[in-house]
Amino acid sequence: ARRIESMIFRRGSVHLVGAGPGDPELITVRGMRLIEQADVVIHDRLIPHEILNWCHGSATLIDVGKYPDHHRISQSEINRLLVKHAHNNQLVVRLKGGDPFVFGRGQEEFEACREAGINCHIVPGVSSAIAGPAAAGIPVTTRGIARSFTVVTGQTAPELGFHNLNFQALASSDTVILMMARKNLRAITQQLIEAGRSPDTPAACIERATYSDQRVTCATLSEIATQADLLDLKNPMITVIGEVAAMVDQEQVEWPEEIQQHFYAIEFGE
Repeated sequence: ARRIESMIFRRGSVHLVGAGPGDPELITVRGMRLIEQADVVIHDRLIPHEILNWCHGSATLIDVGKYPDHHRISQSEINRLLVKHAHNNQLVVRLKGGDPFVFGRGQEEFEACREAGINCHIVPGVSSAIAGPAAAGIPVTTRGIARSFTVVTGQTAPELGFHNLNFQALASSDTVILMMARKNLRAITQQLIEAGRSPDTPAACIERATYSDQRVTCATLSEIATQADLLDLKNPMITVIGEVAAMVDQEQVEWPEEIQQHFYAIEFGE
């Protein structure tokens, strides 16, 4: 195989790096090299934290992670930090989970840097919107079953609310992928059913996709929120809705105790 030559990155610049879906081995080679050379790494909460061990000893690490309903550092402050450290002639890595431009506010940070005269570069990452289902054995498209997929956030600005989503359009998409929808999963699935999606549509939830402790459960659209509750699934979680969800790798699926007991009763005639 051809050896990839080492790259030296300019100081005084910002690189928006996608860290991938969770497994640290799924970050890009360029992302890894930037982390190794960075003077400052400004990182989100949902990244594989093992990759921060690649930083050199004098690197400054700044955690700007956002939590549900609680942002410790505002977006404007994050933008200010990027510009400040780049103006100090430092190599700045802004490390984000997944891909910087998939629900990551990457465009806002890119524009803030450019407006301040800072060279800003995008390093795409593997989005968990696709990698998460794949890790559970679910293809988001497959010939003869699904020719389209739609990725939608389950969280929006409070003044908008998820009710402003076009549920009629979502209901007609072959595959619907919900990101960050744990809190609103029941309400969203109900809205999809009201918009015409069959309540018997296969669905699956993947918690901590691509990590060693990944958990997967599946059910129908009308029951998937209940399944998630019974298993106490937590964020980060991805939900897949559509016929492709029936292709889940059954060896990975966890069933709630109540469902297991039901199957046991049927099998053994209790």
